[in-house]
Amino acid sequence: MESQVRGGTRWRRFAVVMVPSVAATAAIGVALAQGALAASFSVSGQSFKVRAAKLVGHDFVQYGGVAEGVDMEGKKAIHPVAVSGFKTAEITKMCQSVVTPLPVLDTSVTLVLNAGDKGRDIEAQNLYLDVESLDADAEFKNINIGVAAGQNKSPGIQPGTKANPNGFSQESETATLTDVKQTAWATTAGTFKLPDLSLRLKVGDPKKYECY
Repeated sequence: MESQVRGGTRWRRFAVVMVPSVAATAAIGVALAQGALAASFSVSGQSFKVRAAKLVGHDFVQYGGVAEGVDMEGKKAIHPVAVSGFKTAEITKMCQSVVTPLPVLDTSVTLVLNAGDKGRDIEAQNLYLDVESLDADAEFKNINIGVAAGQNKSPGIQPGTKANPNGFSQESETATLTDVKQTAWATTAGTFKLPDLSLRLKVGDPKKYECY
């Protein structure tokens, strides 16, 4: 049996704070100036929360896999996930947050990213999400359950990864999710356009700052 494995970057201290953002300070600066990230990026190694008012995804595929991250001691940890892939997607009012404990200072730092909340939707191409939990109202058009993952639809299985051939899978022409609350281990996109991007670091009780 072969399983998908993604991620594995060992982030340290403040570096881990950047995990769910846009991967580099320079890229953030460009995004703030232009409202777009026209480059591939991935985030992994620590779980993070995402909330969105609405996500409309086209050419949707979902299949079981595993994500490779790190535990609180920096040791490798494997997490079962449902991988959701979209050829294209539009996201309305997205919030993304990750908490990094700082034991030396007896506190935590929460990175909070907001975008697509001022009338312009986020746009993504070849978007893949390694999801641990998901709550939403969902509507699927022309759904096909049990098909071999990626058999009929684009984008299919993410390049460079593998899916469990004995695991679950489904595909649909469109997937519409509203009032989304999601915990994920990784996000990868070929292009991610983030209009009205806002990124903040918050020190203190993460319950005050997380997306939900």
